Amino acid sequence: MTSLLLGPRSQPDVLGVAEWFGAMQAQDLNSVLWSLGARLPGTTLPEVVAATERGDVVRTWPMRGTVHLVPSADAHWMLELTGVRALAGAAKRREQIGLSGDDAERAVEILGSALAGGGRRTRSWCLAALREGGVEVSGQRGYHLLWFAAQRGVTAIAPNEGAEQTFVLLDDWAKKRNDPSREEALAILAHRYFRSHGPTTIKDFAGWTGLTVTDARAGVAAAGLTAVDVEGVAMWADPAVLDAGPVTGWWALPGFDEFLLGYKDRSMMATAEQLARVVPGGNGVFQSTLVRDGRVMATWKRTLGKTAVTVTVQPMAEFDLDDARAALEPFAAFVGLPLKFTVKNP
Repeated sequence: MTSLLLGPRSQPDVLGVAEWFGAMQAQDLNSVLWSLGARLPGTTLPEVVAATERGDVVRTWPMRGTVHLVPSADAHWMLELTGVRALAGAAKRREQIGLSGDDAERAVEILGSALAGGGRRTRSWCLAALREGGVEVSGQRGYHLLWFAAQRGVTAIAPNEGAEQTFVLLDDWAKKRNDPSREEALAILAHRYFRSHGPTTIKDFAGWTGLTVTDARAGVAAAGLTAVDVEGVAMWADPAVLDAGPVTGWWALPGFDEFLLGYKDRSMMATAEQLARVVPGGNGVFQSTLVRDGRVMATWKRTLGKTAVTVTVQPMAEFDLDDARAALEPFAAFVGLPLKFTVKNP
């Protein structure tokens, strides 16, 4: 489970990184921007944000009901292959929050019309349009309807306007649309996952995508992967990545990053005690991590100031603090501020 940190460094741009992974955790915008920056050495935050404006990557809900960054040209087939499974539980969720199927369909029509012709609107504007169209958006209803329209392949999340999410029509944003067969799509997704996350298991692949184990096995069988034994566990990997060898060195990674969230089994990256500190309280909110040679060494938090970015590191293993400081310098350069480094021992 080390190749994901190696390959992206050879990618030329934001699209290249997104294609390498297949999909990148993106429920937290700041996290995914640094996930990209960490794999594109020397880039700055404004440069990465500008790259997301080109239309070749987009955020949507392709898998597990979770926002990911994906190549725009692949968004439609990913929604049809893996996103559709989330729709199976939509009716039950609507019943819980007081929406009908007619409400949901009307919301899709309203948003489709409101965003037609290349329109790009903020989240609050979209919710207002739904309200004016007679659809209730209070409580969790608004989020569900925005999700539902994107899950249906009608809308998608565009880059922020200031601090606020914006939405576009997916067809307007994704000028190019790949259209593989279902068998081809399974193979593409399996190849990208095991190329960027492998060696790992079919169970991890099924957990990452939300596919059935049967579909996951079919994807692996068609993807040209190599079977490997890792400490007695059957795993799969892209043979080209195996030839590249293991990853070494330090990485400063955001909380919502494929390094940990791309797996069900995270025991190769951290101990159970360390993982409990990465996700304190088990609430699903991951702390940013410092990683050495594929193992979690510490968590870190940052505070952006006017004259510096203050990073506080909480060690979980013994290491040279100068190495940790050096690992965080690329993040400081990314946000364009000098690094102020502090340590907080548990």
